[in-house]
Amino acid sequence: MTALFARFRRSGVQHALIAAATVATLAAPLSLAPTTAQARSVPGSFADLAERLSPAVVNISTSQTVSAPNRRSPFPPGSPFEEFFKDFFDREGAGPNNSPRKVQSLGSGFVIDAEGYVVTNNHVIEGADEIDVNFPNGDTFPAKLIGTDPKTDIALLKIQEDRTFPHVPFADSDKARVGDWVVAIGNPFGLGGSVSAGIISARNRNINAGPYDNFIQTDAAINRGNSGGPLFNMDGEVVGVNTAIISPSGGSIGIGFSVPANLAKNVIAQLREFGQTRRGWLGVQIQEIDDSMAEAIGLDRARGALVAGVDNDGPAKAGGIRSGDVILSFDGREVKAMRDLPRLVADTEVGRAVEVEVLRNGETRNLTVEIALLAEQTAAADERNAPEIAQGSGSIQALGLVIEPLNRENRERFGIDSDLEGVVVTEVDGASSAAERGIRPGDVIAEVGQKAVRAPAEVQDLIELEQGAGKKSVLLMLNRGGSVRFVAVDFEN
Repeated sequence: MTALFARFRRSGVQHALIAAATVATLAAPLSLAPTTAQARSVPGSFADLAERLSPAVVNISTSQTVSAPNRRSPFPPGSPFEEFFKDFFDREGAGPNNSPRKVQSLGSGFVIDAEGYVVTNNHVIEGADEIDVNFPNGDTFPAKLIGTDPKTDIALLKIQEDRTFPHVPFADSDKARVGDWVVAIGNPFGLGGSVSAGIISARNRNINAGPYDNFIQTDAAINRGNSGGPLFNMDGEVVGVNTAIISPSGGSIGIGFSVPANLAKNVIAQLREFGQTRRGWLGVQIQEIDDSMAEAIGLDRARGALVAGVDNDGPAKAGGIRSGDVILSFDGREVKAMRDLPRLVADTEVGRAVEVEVLRNGETRNLTVEIALLAEQTAAADERNAPEIAQGSGSIQALGLVIEPLNRENRERFGIDSDLEGVVVTEVDGASSAAERGIRPGDVIAEVGQKAVRAPAEVQDLIELEQGAGKKSVLLMLNRGGSVRFVAVDFEN
């Protein structure tokens, strides 16, 4: 049975993929934090913890005006069926004569300071015209939306009331360990404050929701209406913001996901100060490095982020980063895998110069790059002029490929832009490693072993050079329809 990632914001189910996050710190309020750390052993009861924390966990109710679709009756005017048609859609909530109607939704949230700032999920309040914060004691207050970040699915609200509110502190989620006890408090199915307990099942979980995936997985029951609620550790600190579950049915099966506190804090601080997020931007396209690529590049193991492309107007270009470089560390922090880099960059203060360690042609280099502000859309056209291409063609038996020069005929045949450099693949042996790696006719080989090529003879020479060095595979840079990627291809026996 196929599992679904789901978010929940009302009594009905809303399915969606969740967004991503960045990292930093936010001064944590301490009003409800315990004076001493509680024991890490199996708790006899969660009652004291739940009693202390529940006053700061709130229900978020929203209303939204939506326009009903224009449903024209298929029956003749005056027909009794026309009246039946109208009555049916009125009962379905379309409103009389297809007039706009109010839609209600529910979710969870928690207060983070005495002034009444409330954290919840973006999808809980998205599109809302009115937002109310409901406390467990029955108090209800209108709230103002301070800012949202869809990429992290975080929203910040401010209660419109001049008084002091119960609140809870954030934890240092980096200290959370797999197996730690956690407690989720929220409003599942609109029932009001409910408590569930479990453990942290996994850390740094990637569910392919975005470039910043780093979720805490828990088996504490999370259901419809829990979205935006807190996940507490045994010290009564918020270790995560409950956001999504895997569920084939819409109910909890013990696999829930929370945005770690350390990923949410920076977003919340920026929303509070600027009303929006301010992420760092490096200006590179990157891809994962597998074992074959690591061997071809000369790495001891698969690690780092391979630069597949560099934005001509970005900070990386100005800092000397090139396509084909492997970014090993960023600002003194190791890049263990490709997905680490976007989070590290996004967390970096805009305008700050950082040191980036790269591997280039088997040698490490330290470059300095000044991080820029990430815009919603960043794109730059490559304005290289097409060079003169040496003629000739060749069969690269070591790779199972037939390649030809990028002459006018081949450009027209495969629809290749005039500004691309390299050689074009015209045939691929179906039983070769190249075929397994997805190489196909029309792909342009721009680099072999991180060296630019313009003619088939150059490819053959570089292949022989790599084989002579005792390598089992070679790294190719391919361009397909303007999209660049690196592929490690094993040599054929």
